Amino acid sequence: MDKIMICIIGSGNWATTIARNVGRNVMNSQTLDEKVPMYVYEEIVEGRKLTEIINTTHINSKYMPNFELPPNIVAVDDIVTTARDADIIIFAIPPTFVSSCCKTLLGKVKPTAHAVSLIKGFERGDDGQFVLISQIIMRQLKIPCSVLVGCNLAHELAHDHFAEGTVGCRDQKYYRVLHDIFRSPTFRVVVTEDADCVEICSTLRNIIAFAAGCSDGMELNENTKGGIIRRGFLEMLQFVDVFYPGCRMGTFFESCGISDLVTSCYANRNRKLAEAFVKTGKPLSELEHILIPGHEPLGPVTAELVHHMLKKKGLEDKFPLFTTVYRICTGDYPLQRLVETLIKAREDIFHPLHTFQL
Repeated sequence: MDKIMICIIGSGNWATTIARNVGRNVMNSQTLDEKVPMYVYEEIVEGRKLTEIINTTHINSKYMPNFELPPNIVAVDDIVTTARDADIIIFAIPPTFVSSCCKTLLGKVKPTAHAVSLIKGFERGDDGQFVLISQIIMRQLKIPCSVLVGCNLAHELAHDHFAEGTVGCRDQKYYRVLHDIFRSPTFRVVVTEDADCVEICSTLRNIIAFAAGCSDGMELNENTKGGIIRRGFLEMLQFVDVFYPGCRMGTFFESCGISDLVTSCYANRNRKLAEAFVKTGKPLSELEHILIPGHEPLGPVTAELVHHMLKKKGLEDKFPLFTTVYRICTGDYPLQRLVETLIKAREDIFHPLHTFQL
């Protein structure tokens, strides 16, 4: 039987971190091909090609200089060469490059291939709503796409500190293999079929992390941040119930849900951006270029798109925290409105057909 071949698209810190796990795991498998091609956007680092550095030293000197890759991770500077023979294609690139990469790969990958997105983000749809990254990959490459997200910071995972991840798998035959290629002795991986919920949780937490950053910027107490997390988690539940019906309640209590949310409210670029926004008084458009160069400010952007979706259904008042964050970003609400929202928010759970008292 032919062995399953895996490739990785991307070579940033998260791609390199997960490549260490994948590379180690395939070497200990009887069913997985030992060689793992990794697409590297070619750059010159200290006078040498990055692919050459990785393939000779087994160190990604630009993005993860202090960590060694397994020797079976092979850097490749051509994305088609990287992916054309792969049975599992792992995407770990910035969300802004997903569409262009998929257009390049269209018709060049196995029709039976299975994609996995490790990308936290989304694209803005023509109707003003957000489109999940896995949906973009499936639509453009015409292959299934699972997702891996959760409570995992790249540098902590690279140091072999405990971390967790949730795989939302769209094909049951890949349940075991996806679990086995990503896990490590310190990285706990749980697989669920609830792929949409796994991914949408990682998107909505950006709004709540921004609110937590505003709280930090105003130097409010930890109880206030706890209230933001609690209210934000409640609105995550409501949002998924309204716009992605059929998701499983248990998914919210996996790493992709509550764990990733709490971590994001303490260690996340959206939290950092919001804190600076409050303390400096500078516009978000100016701060994002300073604090998160090359990255879209997902907190404000997510808040805008979520508000658009809520407004179309007339549900802004049912999601007071999401609405308040959006209006703080636009300058329509003062920062003090954040605490007022927590105080005045109704204690019930909105459902499209019922309202449940807590």
